[in-house]
Amino acid sequence: MDDLSLHILDCAQNSVRAGATSIVIRIEEDPDKNVLVIDIEDNGSGMDTESSAKALDPFYTTKPNKRIGMGIPLLAQAAQEAGGAITVSSKPGQGTAIHVSFKYDNIDRKPLGNMADTIIALIAHDCAAFDIKYTHIYCGNNFEFDTHNIKAVLQDVPINDPAVLMDLKDQIECALQALRVP
Repeated sequence: MDDLSLHILDCAQNSVRAGATSIVIRIEEDPDKNVLVIDIEDNGSGMDTESSAKALDPFYTTKPNKRIGMGIPLLAQAAQEAGGAITVSSKPGQGTAIHVSFKYDNIDRKPLGNMADTIIALIAHDCAAFDIKYTHIYCGNNFEFDTHNIKAVLQDVPINDPAVLMDLKDQIECALQALRVP
């Protein structure tokens, strides 16, 4: 995967497959502290201790008809190559939390990528069954996006309606650009 947003998408899709009704994605960029942190949490089916320990093993997967699971191991490799680390914690019936850190200025750190596309891809999937809360912090500036609140405003209009998706993508892109304006 060329950028971190694709890793985030993969982890969130794992959350959906695990039956999550809530997915929380939090990104904090702090160049002054030389850190990029990505947290992904869900309330899905979770994993037992043995499965949690194996989540970083590329030759382990819970997906039927697959022999390998490369998503989380590749994210772990990306973190390690950029001077960071990953932790995966999970409990059956309580969900899973993934915490990934990177040295912000590390030459081997992958670019974050297009988070607006990532969030829209998740919503387009079938966001009626789950909610996404996305928080992005850059140098103390904060952007929050919550599909639960948006669904309440939309009422009978599906959040994955193409016109809604286009508008939401524009709003996310503008908000993320505004974060970086001093």
